[in-house]
Amino acid sequence: MKHGLRDKDIREPLFDFLEETYGKVRILEEKTMGKSRADVVMVTPDALYGIEIKSDADTYARLERQIKDYNIYYDYNYVAVGASHGLHVEEHVPGWWGIITAERTESGVDFYVLRKPCRNPGVNWKKKISILWRPELAHIQELNGLPKYKEKSKMFVAGKILEKVPENVLQAQLCEELFERDYTSIEERIQEYKKADRRR
Repeated sequence: MKHGLRDKDIREPLFDFLEETYGKVRILEEKTMGKSRADVVMVTPDALYGIEIKSDADTYARLERQIKDYNIYYDYNYVAVGASHGLHVEEHVPGWWGIITAERTESGVDFYVLRKPCRNPGVNWKKKISILWRPELAHIQELNGLPKYKEKSKMFVAGKILEKVPENVLQAQLCEELFERDYTSIEERIQEYKKADRRR
């Protein structure tokens, strides 16, 4: 491990690499998904990418469980690995996952796309839309002229949105909400949302 890459060595340079590769992106870190945590969620204007980082210090012990969750939530998935995993990583991830290898060089860390991802065949829209906070869902309801369903649960609202809004429209709106997400004001927005709810 003396010359191997750790998670912290890979993470920041990886974000720069993704920005160079994809252009307009927003990076969200450590997002809960089912029973696992996604290391990175990359938002582009038209898709969500789940990215699992396996440094040279990591093993594949939890990967099988993590893959199941990534496959439910995200449109595309990548595994980004330290060079020591480069030879065997393909055996551990589904064929539609992309693979990025990271290697230490004199000038920093170099990344190489070993395999581009294909669209994930098992994405579950109800799970994917659950990534949004209630005020973000409310904004999508408003954009599409849907009733507010104030007294209903978040999952009921998600179901109604999925029923009424075409997938291609919803995909762009969901990505836009995540681009606009403001972590500094969310507590305030949720309180406002609840207050408005109580006034009804």
